[in-house]
Amino acid sequence: MSDKSKEELSLKALGNETTYHFEYNPDLLETFDNRHPGTDYFVKFNCPEFTSLCPITGQPDFATIYLSYVPDQKLVESKSLKLYLFSFRNHGDFHENCIVTIMKDLIEKLDPKYIEVWGKFLPRGGISIDPYVNYGKPGTRWEKIAEQRLAQHDLYPEKVDNR
Repeated sequence: MSDKSKEELSLKALGNETTYHFEYNPDLLETFDNRHPGTDYFVKFNCPEFTSLCPITGQPDFATIYLSYVPDQKLVESKSLKLYLFSFRNHGDFHENCIVTIMKDLIEKLDPKYIEVWGKFLPRGGISIDPYVNYGKPGTRWEKIAEQRLAQHDLYPEKVDNR
């Protein structure tokens, strides 16, 4: 059996019937080996249908989540990421906490060189909230890049008329 086949057999979500979890569940995240760990490259996911619940009112919050990372040894399997993000559907938490939780869960699973998560939530009560968080692996050049990107991530804010 090839290494690729062995790796594919360890993935539970991909290629199997989809089971949706309606409560936050970081155990849904699955990874596979990066075949190019010596090459730095970004992997970007856009999730335009993210939902969670306000922890106070229970009302739904809707967002587009932008997730970018530079992998080291592991990559996240996309279907497991989709199911993980879906697991926030009935999770009551503030926007900022959801975004930081997503990043921390991915750091734990992937140990990436760099990662950033940006949530662009639809307005409720006339205001939108767009939390951004990032991380660069300590002791690497990515640590400094994370500091720079955090300081400059919104120097050119978007025109917010499309939500």
